[in-house]
Amino acid sequence: MSAASQADPTALALFHALFASVAEEMGVTLGRTAHSPNIKERRDYSCAVFDARGRLVAQAAHIPVHLGAMPLSVEAALPLAPFAPGDVVIMNDPYLGGTHLPDITLVSPVFQRRGGRGADALVGFVVSRAHHADVGGMTPGSMPLATELYQEGVVIPPLRLIRRGRRNRELLSLLLRNVRTPEERLGDLDAQLAAHRTGEARLLELVERYGRRDVARQMRALQDYAERLTRAAIARIPNGTYEFEDALDDDGMSDEPVPIRLRLTARGGRLHFDFTGSAPERPSSVNAVAAVTRSAVYYVVRCLLDEDAPTNDGCLRPITLTLPEGSVVNARPPRAVSAGNVETSQRIVDVVLGALVQAARRSDGWLAERIPAASAGTMNNGTIGGFDSERGRPFTYYETLAGGAGAGPSGDGLSAVHTHMTNTMNTPVEALEMAYPFRVREYAVRRGTGGRGRNRGGDGLVREYEFLTTAQVTIVGERRRRGPWGLRRGLPGARGRDSLLEPGGRRRRLPSKGQLEVTAGSRLRIETPGGGGWGRPAARRKRPRRT
Repeated sequence: MSAASQADPTALALFHALFASVAEEMGVTLGRTAHSPNIKERRDYSCAVFDARGRLVAQAAHIPVHLGAMPLSVEAALPLAPFAPGDVVIMNDPYLGGTHLPDITLVSPVFQRRGGRGADALVGFVVSRAHHADVGGMTPGSMPLATELYQEGVVIPPLRLIRRGRRNRELLSLLLRNVRTPEERLGDLDAQLAAHRTGEARLLELVERYGRRDVARQMRALQDYAERLTRAAIARIPNGTYEFEDALDDDGMSDEPVPIRLRLTARGGRLHFDFTGSAPERPSSVNAVAAVTRSAVYYVVRCLLDEDAPTNDGCLRPITLTLPEGSVVNARPPRAVSAGNVETSQRIVDVVLGALVQAARRSDGWLAERIPAASAGTMNNGTIGGFDSERGRPFTYYETLAGGAGAGPSGDGLSAVHTHMTNTMNTPVEALEMAYPFRVREYAVRRGTGGRGRNRGGDGLVREYEFLTTAQVTIVGERRRRGPWGLRRGLPGARGRDSLLEPGGRRRRLPSKGQLEVTAGSRLRIETPGGGGWGRPAARRKRPRRT
């Protein structure tokens, strides 16, 4: 009998909670000490713990698109070894384990100090990733309709931001000189560093209490346990090959759809995802790097497990992928990728779920119970920037807006909620108006936009901004031409739409992806898609009347 099979279930449960609590407390520290509304209010950040070999041990319940790509970021940092206590590595390069340039990742090795008794012992790594509201580039917010990576902002390969506890001030000065809001960026980086100090302290407390060798042994045991759970779940998917295709509305440069094709093979407790046939990489920012595609696939597989199952390196072991180089799911440098992280990742999720729908038709019902209709399928990205004359400083704002969740066999989809690869909150109206020169004139659920069905899809939302100054705006959205698909004869959710009301009263429809200059008094209205319905609409159950 293997050591893994002899693992104490009580110890597994205990250490699962302990390691996860380290990542969760890191997140609390990061959110409470950040400066930008995007991080402190919307919570666009993620934290995780890795073992001494750079393998994922535990993560907080943060942003799926961040967390699934983090292992490649740690892998990209490892060549900088040997590390020393107090080192912190910074990076954002999408082609070296990143997602897109605004997501800045910090990686810190954690050492058990031994003083005069020998060399310090590496315990593991603590990692954070946060979306910074501006990292330079051709438009405020660093999410432009770009044709190459360099237009999207400053590119940071893995470098030591801190060496043995001392800041690399030259590197920090270089980075801050290339962004529009340096004080805010410095504040958010300091918040990430504070989170790392919290994570290091908590991880070392576990080493002090249980011993380094036992902590390392429990890390391995948890990873093996997660692998067994994942293989057991995958084994319930009938052996076979299942295909599905969906498409992005366009690439922002032309009206041509961008298809994503998947051939999913289930066999012997393993899954292989072959994206051969997906669109070639595009001359725009909808390209996804391999790390983002892997992240979307890992997210869907993790959704097949029970909620309390550990999420770590073990979940990834039964999964292999074929990602054609030079395709929209595995772009080559220097292709632009900012929208690939936020929009293409969502469509990849829909494609993976669609392939599993085909498998569910041959399963025992377990799989069908876990797959909903398509959710909004977009993060509805908006960036706004310019000069705030009242406060006497530049400003940059970024936010993703919620939509409708797809209905499932157990009930209606939720309305006005972030789904799948985004897990953020909406920024409160009061926080926006305190920080930026615009007002929110309307913020409401977009009633009736969920797809009809036996169970109805969730509704999208409406947010309308009134500008108090001239500003540059970038919109990156999806599901503006085809609504999210329904399941079991459920109807699609309503498509999203965006428009601009100019001061003279003229309203014009905006494309799903675009950049524009707005003047004071203009109003930008974003209406997000609803989720798809589940089941034949005529069979919808009557809800009991409230008394």
